[in-house]
Amino acid sequence: MPPAQPRWSVAEERGVYRIALGAWLGLFAGAITIVLPSTAIFLSVYAPGSLFSLGTALFQIVGLLVLGGAVLYLLSLFLYRRGFAALRRVEGEFALATVLCLVGSVGFLLLLVTATVLAGSSAAVAGCIHGQPTRSLSCLETNQPLGAYTAVLGFVFGWVGGIGIVVGLAFAGNRFDEPALRLGAFFYLGLLVLLIAPTLALMAPFDGVQFLLLIVPILAVAAPALVLAGTIPKLGRVASAA
Repeated sequence: MPPAQPRWSVAEERGVYRIALGAWLGLFAGAITIVLPSTAIFLSVYAPGSLFSLGTALFQIVGLLVLGGAVLYLLSLFLYRRGFAALRRVEGEFALATVLCLVGSVGFLLLLVTATVLAGSSAAVAGCIHGQPTRSLSCLETNQPLGAYTAVLGFVFGWVGGIGIVVGLAFAGNRFDEPALRLGAFFYLGLLVLLIAPTLALMAPFDGVQFLLLIVPILAVAAPALVLAGTIPKLGRVASAA
């Protein structure tokens, strides 16, 4: 006879459920905000004459994708934060993850401003860049200073929020003895580290960034998928035991 599953508190059930919802939204957000724009930019820069070209239409598409993805990431981060806040009632160390995710929410609000500005001035920005992605940030600053400032601050704050997800998932993986959650935290950390390089490439060119544009989308999808793999089975076992 298999050993009985330990009963969870209401706070634990709510916490894991919210983390699972946050992972679902994070999966869709990663596809919209990172996978699709990265693919389009990669093809436009490293495969000239393909489906995409570095021009006004591409910037309009990327701006809309980032706008929609930022909304999903904001909601995902909100659910992650609510999940960690619920788990904080049974284990105080989740407070750190909750605070960091709150900072990240501010970052994604700023990125929403950036995406709105970019969508409204894509023609001017695309004409300034003229096929040179490293001029993206300076051209945005020239044409829309507010968009450039909110982009930098939004990325920094959003990156801090990502660290909050890493910390919270690592704590959750340890508490529930779930390797998939720990691995998901590791993949999120790898994504955060690799996102730094493409962001810097918007300001100064360096070799190898094209390979990062291929790896980052994989991590953006794999990280939340691992979180789902670590939460959904546990929720199913709790429901069957109820």
